[in-house]
Amino acid sequence: MRPLRCLSVKRLLLYFLLGVVLIHVFIGWRLQSATALGKKPVAISGQQNSSKEGKERTDPAQKELFRFDESRVSMACTYTVVVYGTDPKQLPLIVNAAFEEIDRIDQLMSNYNPDSPLSQINREAAKHPVVVEPELFDFIQLCLKYSQESDGAFDITVGPLMKSWGFYRGEGRIPWFFEIWNVMRKVGYQRLILDPHERTIQFSVSGMELDLGGIAKGYAVDRVITLLKEYGIQTGFVSAGGSTIYGLGAPPNRDGWEIRIRDPLAPNDTNKNGGTVHLKNRCLSVAGNYEKFFKVRGTTYSHIMDPHTGYPVQGMLSVTVLTDSGVEGDAIDDVLYVLGVEKSKAYLEKHLGIEAFFYLPDGDKQWKMVNLKN
Repeated sequence: MRPLRCLSVKRLLLYFLLGVVLIHVFIGWRLQSATALGKKPVAISGQQNSSKEGKERTDPAQKELFRFDESRVSMACTYTVVVYGTDPKQLPLIVNAAFEEIDRIDQLMSNYNPDSPLSQINREAAKHPVVVEPELFDFIQLCLKYSQESDGAFDITVGPLMKSWGFYRGEGRIPWFFEIWNVMRKVGYQRLILDPHERTIQFSVSGMELDLGGIAKGYAVDRVITLLKEYGIQTGFVSAGGSTIYGLGAPPNRDGWEIRIRDPLAPNDTNKNGGTVHLKNRCLSVAGNYEKFFKVRGTTYSHIMDPHTGYPVQGMLSVTVLTDSGVEGDAIDDVLYVLGVEKSKAYLEKHLGIEAFFYLPDGDKQWKMVNLKN
């Protein structure tokens, strides 16, 4: 009987060890399954900033994606930058570099900063040719291209008009007819003299002034997208105050970045919108009369000037365009805003790949939308 008793103890010990192994295998399988399930993706819209850092999984076979976003004020608006990547320690550094690039462009193109190269041009170009650094010179040349193509509907020489209507100081005023007539003698892209060989700019009329406010934000957005690509970011999002937005790639498990177009009569009401679009390697730009405006006797006067008349454009609430770049979008949304729906049809026939949404006053219905695309 003694050998049989010893055999029973050995069996019990063997069963115990086998049970421990099975428990470990079961726990390991559950942990692996939980990891493979991952987290649901965070929905991000163009005007939301939901979290500083998070993890995303699209496929168990792919590397784990982390998300980082941040917002800062620059160029008189709030910029938001969102990036996805596999290295969570690098993402904040990349976003910080993006904001440094935005601030650099602000220093280059601001007409509020007296020390900026643009301010130097405005002070001295009527007296003599001003040598301009390559980046700014090339950008001004590009602006003139949009002016020529639109027959002056887009014009960076409207600075004197903006001042005359009080939009620089923010108070808003209606200038006298004679004052507008006098200011219009200082407006017109044809009065700019550019020398590409010497890289100089000169004004042909005293009192001229360049205003890049309508397009500089788009340039900043494009520069940030270029920088993100250089850092290897394939999925990102850049918003300049919600008026210029670029969606790079698409968020995990999404077809694109979902953007709600603002309701032109209630732009700050998140419960209302003028439609929804999805951006994937595309830019959305908006020109709206709600951005800067004042009212006199029931009439709204916005900051979007018709360079041909010297008066703010009437009969238009906003124009949203989808383009391939921020610069293109910021120029063309102003062009279409000034031209109106009918004249814009002919313009868009010569500029393929652009989609436009016009928001027009419509009596009791408040507004109507007209969609043009080619």
